[in-house]
Amino acid sequence: MSEAQHDNLQTADGQDPIEQQMEPQTESQEEVVAINQSVLEEIDNSNAEENEDDSVKEKHEIPMLDYDALSMEELTDELERLVTQEKVMAIKDHAEGIRKAFTDKYHHYIDEKREEFNAQNNEEGAEFEYHFPLKNKFDSIFNTYKTQKSKHFKQLQNNLELNFTVREALIEELKQLIDSSDSSIGDMFKKANDIRERWKNAGAIPRDKYNILWNNYHFHMERFYDVIHLDKEARDLDLKNNLDQKQQIITKATALLQEEDIMKAFRELQLLHRVWKEEIGPVDREHREAIWNEFSEITKQMHDKREGLYALARGKETENLALKNEIILQIEALGTEKVESHSGWQTQIKKLEALRDAFFKTGKVPADVTEETWAKFKNAVRAFNVHKNVFYKDIKHEQNDNLAKKIALVEKAKSLQESNDFNATTPLMKKIQDDWKKIGHVPRKYSDSIWKDFKEACNAYFDRMHEARNSESSEEVEAFEKKKAFLEELKDFTLSGEHKTDLDAIKAHIATWKTLGKVPFNRRHIEGKFNKILDALFEKLSLSKKDTEMMRFSNRLEQLNENDDKRALEQEQFFIRKKIDEVQGEIFQLENNIQFISSSSKGENPFIKEVQKSIERHKDELKLWKEKLQQIKNM
Repeated sequence: MSEAQHDNLQTADGQDPIEQQMEPQTESQEEVVAINQSVLEEIDNSNAEENEDDSVKEKHEIPMLDYDALSMEELTDELERLVTQEKVMAIKDHAEGIRKAFTDKYHHYIDEKREEFNAQNNEEGAEFEYHFPLKNKFDSIFNTYKTQKSKHFKQLQNNLELNFTVREALIEELKQLIDSSDSSIGDMFKKANDIRERWKNAGAIPRDKYNILWNNYHFHMERFYDVIHLDKEARDLDLKNNLDQKQQIITKATALLQEEDIMKAFRELQLLHRVWKEEIGPVDREHREAIWNEFSEITKQMHDKREGLYALARGKETENLALKNEIILQIEALGTEKVESHSGWQTQIKKLEALRDAFFKTGKVPADVTEETWAKFKNAVRAFNVHKNVFYKDIKHEQNDNLAKKIALVEKAKSLQESNDFNATTPLMKKIQDDWKKIGHVPRKYSDSIWKDFKEACNAYFDRMHEARNSESSEEVEAFEKKKAFLEELKDFTLSGEHKTDLDAIKAHIATWKTLGKVPFNRRHIEGKFNKILDALFEKLSLSKKDTEMMRFSNRLEQLNENDDKRALEQEQFFIRKKIDEVQGEIFQLENNIQFISSSSKGENPFIKEVQKSIERHKDELKLWKEKLQQIKNM
């Protein structure tokens, strides 16, 4: 393909030549020419774009990240960085890529929140609303970008049209120079060089007029050389100079084939094409075809190297597709597992979040399956959420029932919190607290407030109760002082050795102690000191173990009763019932063991005799525990 043919190549405005590329193959000359034409068209179009706006060139130096693999937060930060630090037209592709990746992720996120809302709200007229501050921040940054781009375009358009007018005027001036006959060859060369310099500095023009205008300019410049062929020496010198410059470009282009960064080398090759076309004039017809073919062949080799790089990228995208499909299968499997507890679903949700992050971070897939893969992913996540929401929809009814029960307990607690009848109210409040613990979860949006109301009502009551019980009345303080003095007297008491006399004396001391009255709640430790003295006296008496134990027990019950310690009495009763069950069990076990020994040897077997004695001891112990239980019941 000739240089003249190259200059006349045009593509429709807005086409992306990269998308038109064919896989390079060893084929016919016509197909090779077609491939060359395609890549040259791409270079022409790219140079036309960069000519229109020099800031576009800078986009080559801004790395294009894998935006599909970034989170919405990372996408927002990257867009903000580009908008604040880079020229607006240099980030056009970056901004659009970020916008698409963010929008896809945002819509997926909102769809999930909407489905979750619909599953939890069945009320008629309930409207879904979700405030996502990050979306507002992203929109604000993107709007700033659009405003900057719009402002830039307005300024640029005026400049482009003005520059186009200037360049058209220069072509007209060149045409008039060619058609004039009143100037010397030297003057014509001088004027042509002046036109060429002004052409170089005339500035950017609209890209849709770029190739046509340049071809027109080159056409008339070649006409100029044809017209001045009479001054062969000057003409040949200029053509030779142009040839030298184009040969230098070919040398630079050849060196680029060794560059490891293929995309960088291709971008520099584009610049060489721009210099070849825009800054260097024509060469002698003898060399024109050959030198252009040599430059075109280097361009094709660079194109082949870039296509190889694209092939590797397409291979990576295919690997990403396989990984994403595997993740989708895992999400689909996760959505079919049977889970019947809240904790179980929380585990499932964490697994889904991990798979979702892995999906987003896997990177790009082939363009022709991007939408299909994204749809499969969203459907898999939606199926999981539907399965999850069915579970939570069922337990929501249970939680609403629990809420009604807890509200009733709150009202009951509030109705009792000002009561001064502590003896009657305290058991009721404790039962309310126990009932509260037995009720399950309530809807999350109510849990904190209802617990706050319940706790405040309970605390209000028990704070008042403890304050009342801890306040020392004058009568209780007086009773404490009397009991303190009585303990000092008991230290001097000694037993006479007469059983009945000593027993009557101890009983009299107990009776006296009871008459002294109730002591303050926080000074009840004095009761323990009295019990220790009694225990020492009972040890010295020749009473049976049973009588001693029952007297101690009776005194303890009397003290608990006087102090109105119903909780301690309940605990004592529970403990005695437990001991009765234990002793009965031991008796049953011992009697059962005897059954396994032959009847002929039972009378003489010392082991049997020992077991029978143990049974009798346990029966005595059982009788004692039962008497204690009966005594509590009688109270």
